[in-house]
Amino acid sequence: MPALTRPLTRASAAHIRKLLHEKRTREADGTFVVEGAKAVRDVLAEYPSLVQTVVTTPAYCRRELPTDRHLRETSGVFSYTCSSQVFATLSNVRTPQEILAVVKQPVWSESEVLSQDRVLGLFGERIQDPLNLGAIIRTAAALNSTALWLTSDSVDRFNPKVVRATGGALLCLPMFIRPDVAGLSSKGCAVYASDASLREAVEIESIHSIPDRLILVFGNEGQGVSEHTRRAAVVRFSIPIRSSMESLNVSASVAIALHYFGRLPTIAGQSLPSM
Repeated sequence: MPALTRPLTRASAAHIRKLLHEKRTREADGTFVVEGAKAVRDVLAEYPSLVQTVVTTPAYCRRELPTDRHLRETSGVFSYTCSSQVFATLSNVRTPQEILAVVKQPVWSESEVLSQDRVLGLFGERIQDPLNLGAIIRTAAALNSTALWLTSDSVDRFNPKVVRATGGALLCLPMFIRPDVAGLSSKGCAVYASDASLREAVEIESIHSIPDRLILVFGNEGQGVSEHTRRAAVVRFSIPIRSSMESLNVSASVAIALHYFGRLPTIAGQSLPSM
């Protein structure tokens, strides 16, 4: 049955603007905005039950791919239409494609995630840059990380810049908010912290096996992991780089570490690595 389409009301337009600009509105409503033809196509194809509404313009509909139109019209998702001028006030990008979707935030069970025999998770501490967080989410999903935990003072994972940078990976990776990594240690997970300062850190390539339940911690872009987290970690590791360079971008460090640790053999019940 074709989806219903109605003119976008002022109230709905105002609500979408709040979703784009206000974390508290996203949290209260439990939704966020996905913008762009490919992004909306992907979410309609993979997660139609999470799509609340779609907004388009007549100009977009005239150039819309037939397959995209068929997907949108047969999804059962309620659609709004508005002028290009109104859509420009809704968009968070310089040159909007004139299609967006309001999507429900996925809800994951942390207890189910932590009940798995093997865990290779990420913990982000005070990650501030939206593009970094988006890249971390995309990398974690691509390299089969079990889940991502973030401290509450990290950038909102449903921030529009983060959403765009994830490349569609936002809905397939379990994510949770925790005040610190200590709670995961109490759930039987070993904690390894990335430590660019090299203080008491072992080079990553000297680690040859890992625990079957492991959390990799990465800290703030400028300050790294906190001293509290360093103390909670059973291992602090570094990624060797050229001596003239101060550090790696945090998203690059995540990619290298996940790729490396994900290929190592695991040993049940082990908390310290073999070297």
